[in-house]
Amino acid sequence: MLLNIDDNRIALAIPPVLRLAFRVFFLAGSLFSIIAIAWWSWYWINPSAWNPYGGVLWWHGHEMIFGFAVAIVVGFLLTAVQTWTGVVGLRGLPLAALFVLWLSGRLAVGFGAGQPAGWIAGIDSLFLLAAAAAMAYPVIKVKQWRNFLFVPILIALALLNFSSHYSVLIEQPVMALKILHAAIMLITLLVAIIGGRVMPMFTANGTGTRKVLPLKWLELSSLFSLLALVVLTFLGDDLLPRFLLPGLFFFAAMVNGWRFLRWGFWRCWQVPLLWSMHLAYGFIPLGLVAMGLYHAGVLLNGSVALHCFAVGTVGGMILAMISRVSLGHTGRLLAPPRLMSLAFALILLAAAVRVILPLLLPAYAAWGIAVAGLCWVLAYGIFCLCYAPMLLMARVDGRPG
Repeated sequence: MLLNIDDNRIALAIPPVLRLAFRVFFLAGSLFSIIAIAWWSWYWINPSAWNPYGGVLWWHGHEMIFGFAVAIVVGFLLTAVQTWTGVVGLRGLPLAALFVLWLSGRLAVGFGAGQPAGWIAGIDSLFLLAAAAAMAYPVIKVKQWRNFLFVPILIALALLNFSSHYSVLIEQPVMALKILHAAIMLITLLVAIIGGRVMPMFTANGTGTRKVLPLKWLELSSLFSLLALVVLTFLGDDLLPRFLLPGLFFFAAMVNGWRFLRWGFWRCWQVPLLWSMHLAYGFIPLGLVAMGLYHAGVLLNGSVALHCFAVGTVGGMILAMISRVSLGHTGRLLAPPRLMSLAFALILLAAAVRVILPLLLPAYAAWGIAVAGLCWVLAYGIFCLCYAPMLLMARVDGRPG
């Protein structure tokens, strides 16, 4: 639960949607993903002469990472840091300014074709740098160095974002895709870090079982193997001999899969907020196996492997986490609306369709993208329908936040 400071009078004067970062960014990020995925899906089944800034593929990858995913990440971290540190979180006009930075980036990228690339990159890159500063302030103030690691992650995302814009400026599409792939892996690493902190506790509390204690060597092996893959993806696969790459991915899959299995996902089938989170997390070892098979030459479509992370891990885990966080931080019991079980199933179905259909029926890959997109739109549409009133209204218990 959220740790509130005794400042009710000030907090109640702020519109509810701007009282903590999770409110505006969870809602805006989800709505943006619906628009972006709906447009992307329509484009695949009804191709047009549309040529956005950076090109069609770059726009899709960039906006789902640096438009949608980072909005949710920032909303989560700037809310969680208040709980961790006891320092009042970003709210009111400063939070509104941060949101305007994010929105300006989406508008600049979406409608900036023909405008100077440096101008667009500058606008879009400011958001993550400002978010990193907002994250750093309370952590440094109370010297809580354990949580400072999220600051360099946000800065790294900002640098990847700027690098992706630079690749557009110098017209290097291969470099652009490599950078976007590295960003997907970095967000996957972030999911693994946060998942390791909260999922054993959530599982124990939700199922009435004993919390699984971490094994230090397994935690380090899991996270550092993912970090190595982030660096390798960014710098280039040619840093290692080709025959070593599959082994690195399979090792990461093994240790991350073992870590995941220890948390006891089989205990969670009666709790939607748990099984949705566990199944989404399961796409990490699955995606690592797929990437290993791709580098071994067994799997010919690398995009399929990457979408294990992009749709399954990121899309699924975000939906599960924002559904839980929004309940707890608006003063409600951790019991989501019944319709959310359908939303959780739909986002996992989106991942399965996006990964499996292009492999089994490559001639119908475009329709696979469209069906997966429809599942995504419905899943996040259900979230917005169920949670928008909670995010736009004051806490039900009358506390600030």
